[in-house]
Amino acid sequence: MKLRLDWQGGAAFRADNGEGHTITFDGSPEVGGENRGFRPMEGLLASAAACSAIDVAHILRKGKNTPDTLRIEITATRADTEPRVFTEIHLHYVINGENVRDAAATRAVQLSVEKYCSALTMLNQTAKVTHSWARQ
Repeated sequence: MKLRLDWQGGAAFRADNGEGHTITFDGSPEVGGENRGFRPMEGLLASAAACSAIDVAHILRKGKNTPDTLRIEITATRADTEPRVFTEIHLHYVINGENVRDAAATRAVQLSVEKYCSALTMLNQTAKVTHSWARQ
């Protein structure tokens, strides 16, 4: 895996994966940020949620439980002192679909969080990662 990160001025940077996909990151105003993109730690959470969402959708589809909608709401707490790592992360999955059985959704979320999502496995080394799911 290879990425490129280019400074965009101030505290903003653009990440490029070499395949035409980019993400913009920006620091807080305290370090010269101008709200031009995700804060790096927000990007880390979004990446972990995307990793898990891909797992959940794949597991559900594989079991013929294709969801109509899938959303993850993430809340996190960071340490008060430097380095301000995440200490707690909660992922709340909202899964809807007429043919999605509750047992299948529970299993898909659990497998992703506890076995398949490498991003959450890494974050679980410094943070307590919890999860829940519901229909809405």
